[in-house]
Amino acid sequence: MKLLYKPFGIVIGIIAGVLARQVFNQVWGHLDHREPPKATTQETTWGKLLGASAVQGATFAVTKAVVNRSGAKGFHWLTGIWPGEKRPDKE
Repeated sequence: MKLLYKPFGIVIGIIAGVLARQVFNQVWGHLDHREPPKATTQETTWGKLLGASAVQGATFAVTKAVVNRSGAKGFHWLTGIWPGEKRPDKE
């Protein structure tokens, strides 16, 4: 059954990427009214570039975690099988 989660997980990953982009655009819009700078934009400051990158990274990581966790819970609800490990590995 866990094999069935693979295509489900791929779709969830695509949805997470699209949703993360939308969330980042909303968050960045509240911080700055211009488009986020690209690394190759000549006339941008390091601070603005690194700030935008940090916000984007955090937004993508949190959105992906929320969507992946929701997908796993949905899969568990539908099949009764948890698609990942039960507990974190002990160190």
